[in-house]
Amino acid sequence: MATIPVLFEAIRFLLTPVIRWQGLQVRQRAERLPEPQGNREGVSGTGRVCLRVLIVGDSSAAGVGAHTQAQALSGRLGEALSQRLGGAVVWQVVARRGDTTVDSTHALQRLSLRPADVMVTTVGITDLVGQMPPQRWLRHLDALDRAAARHAGVHHIVHCGLPPVHSFPLPNPLRWVLSNGQQRYNRALAEWVERWPERWWLPIPFENELSSDSVLMAEDGFHPGPAVYALWAEQLAGMISTQIVPRLPATTPTRALPAQKLLRKPPRREPRA
Repeated sequence: MATIPVLFEAIRFLLTPVIRWQGLQVRQRAERLPEPQGNREGVSGTGRVCLRVLIVGDSSAAGVGAHTQAQALSGRLGEALSQRLGGAVVWQVVARRGDTTVDSTHALQRLSLRPADVMVTTVGITDLVGQMPPQRWLRHLDALDRAAARHAGVHHIVHCGLPPVHSFPLPNPLRWVLSNGQQRYNRALAEWVERWPERWWLPIPFENELSSDSVLMAEDGFHPGPAVYALWAEQLAGMISTQIVPRLPATTPTRALPAQKLLRKPPRREPRA
């Protein structure tokens, strides 16, 4: 069995010039959709603040494929959690199209962050396109988690699995290489989070439904559409409300404050050109 990864790496190395050229072409196509309008922070629901969520990552975390943040992962997740928990949910998004895991870590270190109980990440696809080995990616992911704990006081982290690359409108051999890499990343991530009780992973729960021509996807065939964000948020909210919230500290000072006092404008990064 050990010969399979070795054979894959040998073939991938030989195809590197073609893969890089195809990757550049695909990236140009995938960057046509803008990031959605709307604030990168907000409060969903009313009443006592019962949870604070930080959403970090690349274009999916930023909400590309939706028209507004209310239709994106942030707004959908805030609403889904608020309904389940019966109170207000404060959320903040730190994300930009094309960001690597290292880029996201630098953003957490540089920007003004609100206190958060839970971080949700959607990172890895740009690292995968850059052909980063899974174990090096996990080291970068560890640095991201530690930065979130240090700068936002995060207690628990949900890492979302990489999307089903095999269903994207990609040419071969790029599709074959990225699909194989996606599976390796997800397997490594699932095993890696088992080392820490405060780290979790959520595989894409509706992977088989996400063909590039599906009505669930955005018009470019690469990014989620509003329907996918809604389904995704429901899956995340179910995990967070039932498995993570009961493990959080009983009292947290900023969760005892009115939501309005927690909101102030942090600096916003410019979209990647």
